[in-house]
Amino acid sequence: MQLHDIWFVIIAVLWTGYFFLEGFDFGIGVLTKVLARDRTERRVLINTIGPVWDGNEVWLISAAGATFAAFPDWYASLFSGFYLPLLLILVCLIVRGVAFEYRSKRAEERWQRNWEHAIFWSSLLPAVVWGIVFANLVHGMRIDAHGDYAGNLGDLFNQYALLGGAVTLLLFTFHGAVFAALKTVGDIRARARRLATGLGSVTAVLVVGFLAWTQIDSGDAESLFAATGAVAALVLAVAANARGREGWSFALSGLTIVGVVTMFFLTLFPDVMPSSLDPRWSLTVSNASSAPYTLTIMTWCAGFATPLVMLYQGWTYWVFRKRIGTQHIPGGSGSGGSGSAVHAADAH
Repeated sequence: MQLHDIWFVIIAVLWTGYFFLEGFDFGIGVLTKVLARDRTERRVLINTIGPVWDGNEVWLISAAGATFAAFPDWYASLFSGFYLPLLLILVCLIVRGVAFEYRSKRAEERWQRNWEHAIFWSSLLPAVVWGIVFANLVHGMRIDAHGDYAGNLGDLFNQYALLGGAVTLLLFTFHGAVFAALKTVGDIRARARRLATGLGSVTAVLVVGFLAWTQIDSGDAESLFAATGAVAALVLAVAANARGREGWSFALSGLTIVGVVTMFFLTLFPDVMPSSLDPRWSLTVSNASSAPYTLTIMTWCAGFATPLVMLYQGWTYWVFRKRIGTQHIPGGSGSGGSGSAVHAADAH
């Protein structure tokens, strides 16, 4: 295994971590309009991710930075081919961060309602667009002999890519519903479990269809194993949720995301951007990578920094591990105000 192969694996791990963590972030954002019944419940949902959402985005920055440094040609073609979709994601992430911070700055209902709309749409749109982006990567793109994208924006919205967008939206929303059930108490917890059960069944149907299409189109034995594991984990996640085993359900829904992303990268390898015009024009881990010296330095840096990132994120999740309900929101229903379950996210 050469260094460029190792960095392909590292980038796959970074994207997997990002979708595992940011997936329930996006799901919670969508659920603020689907699950929450009033402003207090929306605040409960927002507070479940308040201490962690910005840390989760570190994985995206790391994945993009690693791609730029380890595979500059891949980075260039990826960001030129998906310029508008990725710009939309960037704008949504900016708006989403501002919405979390600004929502509680004024007490007027209209002010908070507008920022809640922003949270919803800036969570829903990236959840869809990321599926479209990765589905196109796996399906193949119009890459010419110079390694440049030769298609147009409309080519990105094919049937396979749109199905991929629907799959990631539903999968992230299911992941978020399970997380909401895991992190809340009272009526909102019970409704999150019921929603997750119904949503998980629909998600399973689309996931099976999408993974089967992927396998028929360009799969192999390794990607079939990952796809099968993803489907099995999703079925078990729905079953665990129905039995009230929320911790297991969340772990299994996350394992589903891990399986789907793993299948993506196994299907790609050794390509990083397959060309639908001519397989000889595809970008691969060898022809798109940086020099070995660059990869060597990056490997040493990653070996030092990655454990630190994982440690501080793990510590953050441990500190903010308690459940929260409407009784913990000032002015919310229930008794009590400040117990230890109140998150520092109330500042958001």
